[in-house]
Amino acid sequence: MLLGTTNPAKLREWRRLLRDLPVPLLSLSDISSVPPSIEETGASFLENALVKARAYAAWSGLPALADDGGLQIDALGGAPGIHSRRWVDGTEASDERLIAHTLECLAGVPEWQRGASMIVVAVLAVPEEGVPLHAGVSGLARWWTALHAGWSIHGQGAIVGSISREPSPRRERGFPYRSLFVLPDGRFYVDLQEAEHTVLLHRRAAAEPIRQAIAHACAVRSD
Repeated sequence: MLLGTTNPAKLREWRRLLRDLPVPLLSLSDISSVPPSIEETGASFLENALVKARAYAAWSGLPALADDGGLQIDALGGAPGIHSRRWVDGTEASDERLIAHTLECLAGVPEWQRGASMIVVAVLAVPEEGVPLHAGVSGLARWWTALHAGWSIHGQGAIVGSISREPSPRRERGFPYRSLFVLPDGRFYVDLQEAEHTVLLHRRAAAEPIRQAIAHACAVRSD
């Protein structure tokens, strides 16, 4: 299965969440040093994740997993939403710039209006009939034959909390909003210990339907 992300932090999380499945987990760089550039043209997290997953499946010939997600702030009408990485000026901003911009937008907003959610939608897409395997993975066993060509499945996860007035001094590269996001118990998301993070991770919930589909496909193929 292809893990369709260029974000190293996301790639690590997906490998950790799916490592017990009986299928190879390949990154884009495992297949080619020049992966495709995919424009996120959707109007929702689901549409963007589906666009990416289908494009990566067509490029690689493999079932492809992709996700889209971001921060939704109540006081800002759900912004930044699908624009979470390109919120500042329409281009991908640095983690520090995104943190600063969020605080600027919420300047003067009282605590009770700083509610927010972190959302992620993940999609697994199976390549269409007749799509060849990319040369970088030729010879790979087709574990996904029990799934219909062109089929897809998605899952969604969310965490509810609020936005702090000052960020945590800790950073997790590639996930700027975790340094601003405060859980209901008062802790920053970024400050969770690994075991706690694994339990609360919204990507885990999004992965569950996909995990079940892959496990089923592998079980059918082995019968």
